[in-house]
Amino acid sequence: MRLALVCFALGYAASLEAGQCIAHSGPNTTALVELYTSEGCSSCPPADRWLSSLAERGYVPQRVVPIALHVDYGDYIGWKDPYAKRDFSLRQRKLTQLQRLALVYTPQVLVQGHDFRGWGTAAFDEAVAKINAGPARARLSLEIVSMKSDALAVRATAEVLDAREREAASLYLAVYENRLESQVTRGENRGRRLAHDHVVLEWHGPIAFAEPRLAAERLLPLLPKAVPANSGLVGFVQNRRSAEVLQALMLPACP
Repeated sequence: MRLALVCFALGYAASLEAGQCIAHSGPNTTALVELYTSEGCSSCPPADRWLSSLAERGYVPQRVVPIALHVDYGDYIGWKDPYAKRDFSLRQRKLTQLQRLALVYTPQVLVQGHDFRGWGTAAFDEAVAKINAGPARARLSLEIVSMKSDALAVRATAEVLDAREREAASLYLAVYENRLESQVTRGENRGRRLAHDHVVLEWHGPIAFAEPRLAAERLLPLLPKAVPANSGLVGFVQNRRSAEVLQALMLPACP
């Protein structure tokens, strides 16, 4: 585990020396972990804390890319989640339909695009180890070209290694922010101060592969009072038909 942390630090330093904020995916598969959550859900804070703890447990970005997608259907309980988006609710429903599940729920964890209910157990460690042992089926590069107080200008390139998988593959890009907090005054979590990390603020996708190698540039907005240094970029390639994630990559904002 210590070796993995050292390798990550060295790679990050090389990016800074080159005057760029850039990351490249490796030869093995990185696991995408999606948490569907809501501030209106009383059972969600433990899952939020679990997602925030992954880095402390040694899950560096080469192993796991965690994102928190706040859904809006929990707002009816009495508290409007300031980070919720309709697009995230629609994505959750679509992935649920692809897997022929009966309903959507929070908190829900997806690993590599599939429902994973053992997220707080040793089963998660085993699943991630198995994913990481597999060869990457796509290549990704992410770059934060410029960082302003209200947006990140980003550039991404992606390539699906097996031509047979290219037709159903798409690239997704998301900007996230860490260290967000809310003082909840209504609903199931009334009186609680909630903390969040890896909160997706803006989402672009699916971007289809018209050519073997896809290139995309986007301006991704941040929150009105965002701390750019707490932000970053996530990209992943996913099969639209099976929901399987071929590769994922995270790029924290460079100092």
